Amino acid sequence: MLREASLGRVKVNLTLDADVAETARTLGLNMSRLAEAAIVEAAKVERNRLWRTENKAAIATYTDEVARDGMPLAQFRSF
Repeated sequence: MLREASLGRVKVNLTLDADVAETARTLGLNMSRLAEAAIVEAAKVERNRLWRTENKAAIATYTDEVARDGMPLAQFRSF
């Protein structure tokens, strides 16, 4: 986790398209909270992508094993 996270909230500068900013102001949207939510989501997507890339070989091995041998403990499944 970033060191700044332990400090609470931090100020940053952000550049937006003028029309986007004006629309947000007109609608009373909190641009800071919206930007934060979008960054949180983008970080989650990127962490997931990196995890899949880093674990690609293990995922492929497991997929091959399931294709060859079936699901582990399949005989105990009730559905």
